[in-house]
Amino acid sequence: MHFIARLTCYGLMLYIAQLLAAEPQPAVQAAAQDKAQALEQKAADKQSPQAEPQAAPITRTEVQAVDPAGQAPLDDAITCLSRTLYWEAKGAERADMEAVANVVLNRLGHEGFPGTVCEVVKQGSEKSPCQFSWWCDGRPDQVEEEERYRVAKEIARKALNQQLRDRTDGALYFHDRSVAPDWSRAYIKTREIGRFSFYKPKDLAAR
Repeated sequence: MHFIARLTCYGLMLYIAQLLAAEPQPAVQAAAQDKAQALEQKAADKQSPQAEPQAAPITRTEVQAVDPAGQAPLDDAITCLSRTLYWEAKGAERADMEAVANVVLNRLGHEGFPGTVCEVVKQGSEKSPCQFSWWCDGRPDQVEEEERYRVAKEIARKALNQQLRDRTDGALYFHDRSVAPDWSRAYIKTREIGRFSFYKPKDLAAR
């Protein structure tokens, strides 16, 4: 009898310890979103980035707590960037997703582009053409592959933390290599990475 009581007490203490050790999921998610907002503001300040206060990096645990099911509204930097990497580079290699992340961050705050990740991703949705095709293709935007989305969120975390090297050499535009859009002739091709070709304007001014 005493053995059962001790065992029950031990189990209860272990359960309480686990509850105390684990941060509530909403709190972790909120912390990640707050950090992402500060980081995107820092990345958007192309004129005086050194003058901005140091922004705390997003952790792996925090980024995975945001939109865990891949069905949340696209209204924060992590979700907008992660979902863009997931859909724009669906079925492609990790390097392709990293390169797409480079383009989004290169556009952020650049002349001719908006100052937040979500605005960059959704640009052109009110009047065509859409800058990112997945956002305007009329298909559901919910995630279908949990593991691939987890990878996309980790890449988004590194991009927002400015821990991701620019594979594209400053590109602001890209397209699938299976097509040859007319607009590409007006720009300088910077790189070809996986499925995509990357470009920047000849005069460094976005159009």
